[in-house]
Amino acid sequence: MDSPTDAAIVQTTTSRKLMFLWGKMLVRSLVESLHYRRFPPLQVRRRHGLSAMLSAQRAALVSLAKSSSHSQKRHSLASLSVIVITHNEARNIEACLRSVSFADQLAVLDSGSTDETLKIAVSLGAEVTIASEWRGFGIQKNRALAMATSEWVLSLDADERITPQLQAEILQCLAAPAFDVYSFPRLSGYCGQYMRHSGWYPDRVTRLFRRSAARFSEDLVHERLVTSLPVGQLQSPLMHESFRNFEAVLEKVNRYSSAGAQVLRDKGKSASISKAVGHGVWAFLRTYFLRLGFLDGRMGFVLAVSNAEGTYYRYLKLWLLQRQSPEGRNAGGTP
Repeated sequence: MDSPTDAAIVQTTTSRKLMFLWGKMLVRSLVESLHYRRFPPLQVRRRHGLSAMLSAQRAALVSLAKSSSHSQKRHSLASLSVIVITHNEARNIEACLRSVSFADQLAVLDSGSTDETLKIAVSLGAEVTIASEWRGFGIQKNRALAMATSEWVLSLDADERITPQLQAEILQCLAAPAFDVYSFPRLSGYCGQYMRHSGWYPDRVTRLFRRSAARFSEDLVHERLVTSLPVGQLQSPLMHESFRNFEAVLEKVNRYSSAGAQVLRDKGKSASISKAVGHGVWAFLRTYFLRLGFLDGRMGFVLAVSNAEGTYYRYLKLWLLQRQSPEGRNAGGTP
C-alpha cells in the first residue's frame, strides 16, 4: 500500500503534465490562427473574395435604392422657386440662400449692388437678374416673381433664414397642400436680441404661395402679398436678422421715414410739428406698454424709443415736404 506522501507526489506530477500539455495546445492554436489569418487556404481566400464582392454589390444596390427613393420622394413634391430682392447684401445673401438649398430654383433680382452680392449668389446656383431702376419694394418683388418658373413660390428678404423646422413644414405643404397660400411667424433680431414682444412677434408674414394665386402690392415700402384665397398657417418661425447693430437701426429709420413721408404725401396726408410729436409719443406708448415691450427688457425700451423716432421723423419729413411745395411756401407752412 502506497504511503500518503507517494500519492501526493504522483498527483503533483500528473497535474504538471496536464498543465504542460494544455499550454502546448494553446500555443499551437494561437500560432495556427495567426498563420491562417495571414495565409488562408486558397479556397478560403476565394470564398472571402467572393463574399467581399457580393457585399460590395449589395452595398451599391442599397445605396442606389436609397438614392432612387430620395429622388422619387423629391419628385413627388410640387416644384418650388425662392425669390429674393437684393441691394448690397453680401453680408446676408449666403446664409439666406443656403437655408433654402432644397428649392428647385433660386431667383435673385438685384438693384445695382456694388459689393459681392451677385458673385456670392451666382456661386450658390442662383439665377441673377439686375433691375437698377428702383420703383419701390412692391414693384421690385413683382419683378422677382416674374422670374419664378416653379408651381410654388417662397419670397424671402436677404436677411431672413428658413429653419430646418420651417423647411419640414414647407416640404409637407408641397407634398400635400391644403391651401394655396401660407403664412408663418417671423422672429426678428434687434441689436443682438430676438424680440418676442413689442409688436414684433409673432409678426406673421404671408410668403409661400402658388405662383398663380397671389402677387405683391405695389407699395413703395411695407409691401404685402395680395390674394383673395384663404391663408393656411404654418407654426415654425422664419428667422429675421433685421438689425445687427444700432448703426443699422439709424440707417433704416432714416431711409424708411423718408419713404414713408413720400407715401403719406402721395395719399394726400398732411402733417405739422405737433402731429409729428403726437404720433411719435403714441408710437412709444403703443410699443412699450400696449404691445408689452417692457417684457423684452432694456432692449424693449430701446426699440420703443427708435419706433417713436421713426414715426416722428416720418411726419416731420412730410411737414417739410409740404413746406417745399408751392402751396406750403405761400402759406408759410403749418406749425
